[in-house]
Amino acid sequence: MTARKFSPGSVLLYGTLALLALFFLMPAYMAVVTALKLPADISLPTAWEFPETLNWASFSQAIDLLRPAFVNSIILTLSATAGSTVLGSLNGYVFAKWKFKGSEVVFTLFLFGMFIPYQVILIPLFQTLRAMHLYGGLPGLILAHVVYGLPITSLIFRNFYAQIPTALIESARLDGAGFFSIYLRIVFPLSVPGFVVTSLWQFTQIWNEFLWGICLTRHADNPITVGLAQLAGGQAVSWNLPMAGSIMAAVPVLAIYIFLGRYFIRGLLAGSVKE
Repeated sequence: MTARKFSPGSVLLYGTLALLALFFLMPAYMAVVTALKLPADISLPTAWEFPETLNWASFSQAIDLLRPAFVNSIILTLSATAGSTVLGSLNGYVFAKWKFKGSEVVFTLFLFGMFIPYQVILIPLFQTLRAMHLYGGLPGLILAHVVYGLPITSLIFRNFYAQIPTALIESARLDGAGFFSIYLRIVFPLSVPGFVVTSLWQFTQIWNEFLWGICLTRHADNPITVGLAQLAGGQAVSWNLPMAGSIMAAVPVLAIYIFLGRYFIRGLLAGSVKE
C-alpha cells in the first residue's frame, strides 16, 4: 500500500479551506468562550482568552429565560415548515403535471413572491392579520410563513416533479386514478428528496427569522430570535448570558444539518442528470 502523495495544488487548496474554516469558526469560538466566563471576567483585552474557571450557570439561566420562546419557535417552525412544504408539493405537482391554459403565466406571477422583501409587506401583513383576528399570536405568524414560503417550495417541487415521466401519470389516469390518488400513490413516494430540501430550507429560514417575530407577536408568543434579542437589552449587558442563549438557539439548526445535511445535497442533485 503506497502512501498518498499530495501535489502543491492540493496542498494549497486544503490549506486555504482550513484557513477559511478557522475564520468562519471564530464567532462560534468567541460565543463559547464568552458564555463560559463570569460577567466580571469579560473584557475586551481578554476576549480571546479561555476562562480559568468554567461558568456553566450561564447556560442554565439562558435555558430558564428562553424556554417559553424556544417552545414557541419549535411550534412555529415545525407547523409552518410542514404547511408550506405540503402545499408547495401540491402546487409543484399541479404546475408540473396538471398544466392548464395560462399555467406558465400563473406560475411566473406566483414566483414573484420570492422577490418581495419582508419589510415591504410588513404593514399590509399586519393589517391583514389584524382583520383576520390573528395578530399577536402564533397562528398568525405560522400563516404568514406558510404563505411566504409557498413560492420557493412550489418552485423546488415543480422542478423536481418535472423529472417524473409524464407517461407514468398518464397511465395512472387511464386506469381511472384521480388527482389525489396519483399524488398519494405515485408522486408522493418519489418526493422524499424534494421534501428533505424544502423542509431544511424552510426550517432554517423560519427559525432564524426576526422581523416578523418581533412585529407580529406579543411577548408571550415571541420566538427564540426575539427572546434572544431581549436578553441583550438594556445598557449594562452580561454578555455571557446572551452568548449562552445564542448557542442554545443555534443547536436545533446545527443538529438538523449534521444529521440531514447529506440528504439535503442529494435532494438538490436529484434529477439534475438525465440518464
